[in-house]
Amino acid sequence: MPSFPDLPEPISDGSVTLRLGAERDIPEILIAYQDDRRMHERLGLERPPSGAELGLGAERAAIERTAGIHVAMTVLETGSDVCRGRIYTTEVEWRHDRAELGMWLAPQVRGRGLGVGALKLMSSWLLHNTSLERLQLVTEPDNEPMLSTARAAGYVHEGLLRGYTLERGRRVDCAILSLLRSDVRG
Repeated sequence: MPSFPDLPEPISDGSVTLRLGAERDIPEILIAYQDDRRMHERLGLERPPSGAELGLGAERAAIERTAGIHVAMTVLETGSDVCRGRIYTTEVEWRHDRAELGMWLAPQVRGRGLGVGALKLMSSWLLHNTSLERLQLVTEPDNEPMLSTARAAGYVHEGLLRGYTLERGRRVDCAILSLLRSDVRG
């Protein structure tokens, strides 16, 4: 079965840098969850991770219980080592050469292009270094910041998945966007 190659440490486009998570990210992760009280809901979690749960990989472990994380990277502004968000793969299906991506950014850095840059970097790395042919994003249909970020990164809006997930006891519709290897140049 295919797998992910060793992750680069770090990768950058000159504005955004992605690196593996580290213990030093924990305070910024906690602040992001505190500053955006709905972030855990958009990530499909019942509650935000607590400080006691956050050790190296604990945010990943919390989300992994719900989604099954395979590769997770910390989003940085180039030239800084302060965690500004996370981007990760979930729902990897090697048989079909596809994976789902998810991400979040700290509220104070949203709207500055970090999300678009992080999504382009991660997508390019995955499509050029693995057998994956299709990447997809699934989000709430009213999550316009994520929808516009994905479109700006080259993802194509495919439609609405009615009643796609069960979250906190209710069926939730989701929008789906995709990026194919054939969509990416170079």
